[in-house]
Amino acid sequence: MRLKRETYLEQIRPYYESDIIKVITGVRRAGKSILLDTIRDELIENGVCENHIIYLNLEDLDYDYIVDASDLNREIKSRIDENGKYYIFLDEIQHVKNFEKALASFRATLDVSLFVTGSNSTLLSGELSTLLTGRTVKFEVLPFSFYEMKQYYEINKMDWSDDLFSNYLKWGGFPLRFDYRDDTSIHRYLSNLYEGIVNRDIVGKSKSTDKKNFMDISLYILANAGKELSIDNIVDTFRKNSKEISKRTVYNYIDRMKKAYLIHGVGRYNIVGKTALSNREKQYAVDMGFRTINTNTINYEDTFFLENIVYNELVTRGFTVFAGKTHKGEIDFVAIRNGKKCFIQVAYLLAGEETIKREFGAYSRITDASPKYVMSLDKIDMSHDGIVHMNIIDFLLRRTDLMLT
Repeated sequence: MRLKRETYLEQIRPYYESDIIKVITGVRRAGKSILLDTIRDELIENGVCENHIIYLNLEDLDYDYIVDASDLNREIKSRIDENGKYYIFLDEIQHVKNFEKALASFRATLDVSLFVTGSNSTLLSGELSTLLTGRTVKFEVLPFSFYEMKQYYEINKMDWSDDLFSNYLKWGGFPLRFDYRDDTSIHRYLSNLYEGIVNRDIVGKSKSTDKKNFMDISLYILANAGKELSIDNIVDTFRKNSKEISKRTVYNYIDRMKKAYLIHGVGRYNIVGKTALSNREKQYAVDMGFRTINTNTINYEDTFFLENIVYNELVTRGFTVFAGKTHKGEIDFVAIRNGKKCFIQVAYLLAGEETIKREFGAYSRITDASPKYVMSLDKIDMSHDGIVHMNIIDFLLRRTDLMLT
């Protein structure tokens, strides 16, 4: 049974009737098309006539004649034969050359509500994007969160236990991976998905990209997600294996991974100066399954795995996330939403006084009064000195929530 992804629907519903263009992006197979189907169903439930809904999947061979903006314009206008508002859904619109012209024209000349999807972060970054400046609102869809995994199990009448967190930590939340039960089948599905994204959205778009080098570098980046990347270390590692690669190439590959939504770059936030810093990004994987298939050695007690899941959950909930920088150290996350923020430290277990002192002590020099959290897998509440301790699973399953100021 299909999961109704309420977290995203709540964000998109206020725009259903608006002429602003709803742009839904994200990594391939995260569930964008299913989300469009759900929105379409909700519109029909709300009284919209089905013949006033136009849906085109532009990866479908049936529409291979729609090559550019003029083709798309003719197709849509040929389907509008009545007065009243039309709701237009264009799935994977990046396949249409100069599609921005068509969208701008629809918006200017027709009574329509437009929903479009794409699998590349540069979807609206070309020269023609100026045609749509101020006329779009963007939503990024990620694979299932742990909360959505629980919902999926419940609606499909599958046995649920919080202990399935270890399964999520290993295999992540791509929706179709839940069709498989054994590790071998899940690994094969995710490996094929990853290679398909690389072939289609990275190597396929640049003949100069060496696939073997790219796969090696992406393995390194995913294996070290959450750590501060050293481009020099990557280059040196290749040289030790008798392979030459330039810093420029490494930067280019990282950029391509971001554009395909395989990773997210997380910038630094100067907590003292309360400003975002432009350099020194961390990278987090879009899904834990991609970390697993690209990592030779897996240690799920590694805090960086938990950081990655917390980061993805924050993005799913609509936060803008930074890594916090203090005078002599850092805070894992500064989470900001609607102009309000909180600070978050992530740990595996607060197993001893030294660990407790380190994690809670990270806030000792921060005078900012915004709420401060330490998250771990401990089930005993260890909050003290105004710093809130929160169980990671309780946070992911939305049994507890963050306060912001």
